[in-house]
Amino acid sequence: MSTIDWIVLFLTLLLIVVYGIYKSRGIKNIDGYIVGDRELPWYNVGLSVMATQASAITFLSAPGLAYSSGMSFVQFYFGLPLAMIVLCITFVPIFHRLRVYTAYEFLEKRFDVNTRVLTALLFLIQRGVSTGITIFAPSIILSSILHLDVTYTTLIIGTMVIFYTVWGGTKAVSYSQLLQMGIIFTALLAAGVMVVHYLPTDIGFKEALHIAGKSGKTNAIDWSFDLNNQYTVWTGLIGGFFLQLSYFGTDQSQVGRYLTGSSIRDSRLGLLMNGLLKVPMQFCILLIGILVFAYYQFHTPPLFFNNVEVAKIENSIYSDEYEEIIVRHEAIGEEKKAWVEKLVAAIKADDSKTVNAARQALQEKNEQNQVLRKEVEALLQKNNVDAELNDNNYIFLSFVTSTFPKGLIGLLIAIIFLASMGATASAINSLSSTTVVDIYKRFINKKGSDGGYLRASRLFTLVWGILALAVALYANQLGNLLEAVNILGSLFYGTILGIFLVAFYVKRIGGKAVFWAAVLSEVVVFGIWKADIMAYLWLNLIGCVCVILFGLILQTMFKLKVPSV
Repeated sequence: MSTIDWIVLFLTLLLIVVYGIYKSRGIKNIDGYIVGDRELPWYNVGLSVMATQASAITFLSAPGLAYSSGMSFVQFYFGLPLAMIVLCITFVPIFHRLRVYTAYEFLEKRFDVNTRVLTALLFLIQRGVSTGITIFAPSIILSSILHLDVTYTTLIIGTMVIFYTVWGGTKAVSYSQLLQMGIIFTALLAAGVMVVHYLPTDIGFKEALHIAGKSGKTNAIDWSFDLNNQYTVWTGLIGGFFLQLSYFGTDQSQVGRYLTGSSIRDSRLGLLMNGLLKVPMQFCILLIGILVFAYYQFHTPPLFFNNVEVAKIENSIYSDEYEEIIVRHEAIGEEKKAWVEKLVAAIKADDSKTVNAARQALQEKNEQNQVLRKEVEALLQKNNVDAELNDNNYIFLSFVTSTFPKGLIGLLIAIIFLASMGATASAINSLSSTTVVDIYKRFINKKGSDGGYLRASRLFTLVWGILALAVALYANQLGNLLEAVNILGSLFYGTILGIFLVAFYVKRIGGKAVFWAAVLSEVVVFGIWKADIMAYLWLNLIGCVCVILFGLILQTMFKLKVPSV
């Protein structure tokens, strides 16, 4: 990066940190540290909710996913608006009325302490691991820019985020996220405009979409009911609905965001704002990946986007073999460019015969490139058996750093840092909140002082930050980070949601029944996942339904006592 980019990056990050610390000054107890004194307005709640979900993974992996697989991932979010409506009607008023710090406090009132602890532990395991992944994502940026091993950059970014979170608490997180999202929206708009600007002069936004569409990249909607298809309308509406309902309704990293609302109305408006804006935002992020794909039809793309791994092979004994592959790749790129120009001319002339011929030729050229890529991957592994072969997360980053003007590169990289800081800070803060409120305060130190609980919150924030950092060091083995996080969530969220739905709506099921129903449900979910029977989004529905069914069966069979609510 240039000096200007470094200045833009540094000043943007400094602005966010200083603003967050300034707005969180004067915290004296856990009410201020965990729920921000419950005084934030609806727009702050809404943007904080969005920032918590939109981690750096979103801005790194989503464009790369669209580049390689198309727009189908947007269907993952189709159930989100429905989930927001259900939350506003049910979860929000109950949590506000009880004035809880965490979602799991309610479960002890409804069931028993065992169910509360089990649910809290499921959350801690899932969120602790996924937080490590969100720390790893931005470390890819530093690795690519500074040409350092990703291990070192993971330690750098992890340490920064942990320090920021330990100091600020929920109020710092929420206020900084308000500013973060404003910068992120501005930078994304600039990125989309710049991609179109770099296309050939006779190729506009419409033509770029036509090119991507003829290459099968604009497949945003799939109505097929295939249980093995990861992304369809039905997996999004049904499986996605249960995943989003569990994530926003039972995951403390999100519940903690709207518990900061000054009233039920503010929390509801914040969630509805998220429901209305999230799908369009995700669509636009994926669309940027599609536009990058169109750009690379006129310019030869890197055969492998991870610059760190490429540098290793270029400085190895296999460098000559690699260069020979690249020469063939560039020749194919020139041939592709010629066919793309024919495709555009045929589309404008409405010449379907030439369009089909160009599509067929482009498909053949892409297949030839895939063969070359396999050869590069083989070389990478020969040079280093631990080489990272999945470069999906580097696609958008590689495009930005190689084409964008000075200053804008720094701003685009800053938004990925900002997203990581917001999402990771929320997650670590929620892990600390759950540990302190549901375990430490409940079992270890029941009569501590406000100052003591505040110190414990900061200590557990540090501990969870270190644990998440340890997970981050192994995250490069997980492939596409966006999918990895969602798969991990699907293994736990269905069961957690089932527990809460029983608590709210199935009054005849007691604590013992729902506890063992949850344990059995996790066994079923992990069994189905290991056997790879169906797409992972369906695991959210299965886990939820299993808790309810097993709970009813156990309650009936053993005639267990139901506590009065």
